[in-house]
Amino acid sequence: MTGGLPRLAVVLDFGAASPMSILAAARGLAEIVFLCDRDLPAVRAVFDDLHGLAPVRDITGRSDDEIDAILGPDAVAGITTFSEGQLNRTAGLAHRRALTFLSPQTARTLTDKYLQRQTLARAHVQHTSCRIVRGVAGLDAALADVGLPAILKPRSGAASALTCRVDDRRQAQARLREFLSFEAAGPERDFVVEQLLTGDASIAGPEWGDYVSVESVTSHGEIRHIEITGKLPLAEPLRETGYVVPCTLDQDMRGEILALTSAALSALDVRHGATHVEIKLTPQGPRIIEVNGRVGGYVADLIRRARGFDLIRAALGAALGRAADVPQAGYRRHTFQYFLTPPMNALRLRRFDGTGELARVRGLNLEILKNVGDAVDWRHGTLTYVGIVHGSGRDHHEVLRLIELINRTMRIEYAETDPPETG
Repeated sequence: MTGGLPRLAVVLDFGAASPMSILAAARGLAEIVFLCDRDLPAVRAVFDDLHGLAPVRDITGRSDDEIDAILGPDAVAGITTFSEGQLNRTAGLAHRRALTFLSPQTARTLTDKYLQRQTLARAHVQHTSCRIVRGVAGLDAALADVGLPAILKPRSGAASALTCRVDDRRQAQARLREFLSFEAAGPERDFVVEQLLTGDASIAGPEWGDYVSVESVTSHGEIRHIEITGKLPLAEPLRETGYVVPCTLDQDMRGEILALTSAALSALDVRHGATHVEIKLTPQGPRIIEVNGRVGGYVADLIRRARGFDLIRAALGAALGRAADVPQAGYRRHTFQYFLTPPMNALRLRRFDGTGELARVRGLNLEILKNVGDAVDWRHGTLTYVGIVHGSGRDHHEVLRLIELINRTMRIEYAETDPPETG
């Protein structure tokens, strides 16, 4: 403990918070100790820069026993991660020291889409047909059980990578073969086929997506819902194109969504930490798409700008056993993020013009993620965005007007293949 602040270990990797945003959120709350595995590309890229900013512990190639020994001299009061890929490792380390994080079993359930569906069904929260697929040979039986159309996606994964809708057996076989040969998957990776949840575009409004996400922070079993994040319509095959806070839903629908989220978190035994729960808006009511045991990507920025609430700080507080504050009612602005999303047949970014004009528009800020000449591939999911426009408006009408302006202003072209089948 330094300067009276508790030490909080953060297992670093690609995720919802950068090292600098974590350090900024922790100011006055905790001293951050970064646990860094240099075998991870996202960690390797920032490892040298972290020294001098915060204590760093190199855990490259280390077992959990060895990592625990490395932490031995430190009086660590808590541990957390903002990365989907580090939830199980972090849960194991927390369990060794009786720290407030997800239990190892809960972390496993949250990162295993099949196990998560089974757990929610046993708790009578929601039954969604889901079958494991280990190679093309098992695909037909899974499709027969689940029915078509269906969703094909990795059993464990994030960012909508290697995820699509399939409408017939032939298409499903082709997609699975393609995914299994993709460098980000590998031939041994498990996939799942699960029931397609059909959305109702009229619930949020025809200009908006037919799904939302719920951002919550739980401490010692006490769930505090922070925000319901609205969405823009999905791009093919199932890629997100943007978020908005506040959402467009009425109070009755908000209440149904929060009740469903609470039931799911309780059924999955989430007792500590931040969660990001995706909900489909269907004609039969809200239905769970998936529950994620960490802060959702991009949402912390939206909530901070719209409400002045620091979701990263609340997640750090939960790791120290502290309940999150409830945000004050009302919104400063309607904030949004609009993702510049390549079409499915794009191979490479060929032209990216209009950035100067966009920079002159009040309320808009462009974050450039790709340069001209960079490869793009829809199978990487959200990681294939070429840019993100951060903006705000007085109301939802102005948000839509600004998005229309973005589309008129940005002149983006791609080198393309023939359009793939999307079903």
